[in-house]
Amino acid sequence: MTFDIHILSFLTELIGTIAFSISGAMLAIERNLDLFGVVFLGAVTAIGGGIIRDLLLGQIPPQAFLNYIYMLFAVVTALVVFVIAHWRARRGKSIAFINDTVLNIFDAAGLGIFSVIGVQNTISAGFGDNAFFCVFLGLTTGVGGGMLRDVLSRSTPAVLRKHIYALASLAGALCYYLLQIYAPAVSILVSTLLVVVLRVLASHYRWTLPRIPIQQDPRTL
Repeated sequence: MTFDIHILSFLTELIGTIAFSISGAMLAIERNLDLFGVVFLGAVTAIGGGIIRDLLLGQIPPQAFLNYIYMLFAVVTALVVFVIAHWRARRGKSIAFINDTVLNIFDAAGLGIFSVIGVQNTISAGFGDNAFFCVFLGLTTGVGGGMLRDVLSRSTPAVLRKHIYALASLAGALCYYLLQIYAPAVSILVSTLLVVVLRVLASHYRWTLPRIPIQQDPRTL
């Protein structure tokens, strides 16, 4: 059973890496970045959260610089996205070959998977009794890469504006922390699915947290 859980964790992390790399690469293309910019933003989105998590855990250098498989998948995925977009642009087609709904699902999948992975790694590092730290690093791993992506592309981080983004990550991390004691393998799938469902529903129904309405001064119009 332990071996199966490790295989499942490895596969889900690869899927999350690919999903986040796609979202980062597509945003870079929309910002009209060059090949290096697309690959760099895709890679940062995919591994950035894990790097922040490892630094907070005191794991230096971070795993992303010791196990190159995730970096490799992130770079290759971003390159594929660039090649497809470039091929479509040369033929006069839209470079947005992935619609917003599919891209949102990719982003939600990456968010859910890395929220779970963050909790897993924190527990493995010996902090399983510290629920707050485990859930916090789950949240950090889930949203960290996206925050770096948005900052580098000069966008307001999605975690501060997007429909139920950080809360979805928080719910998934908490769900995994509570369930992994009883059903380790099932908890990975359930927690990831919870984040994806929350994100998709929030996007479809435009769920948002309360904001303070600010009226613009007519003199500035």
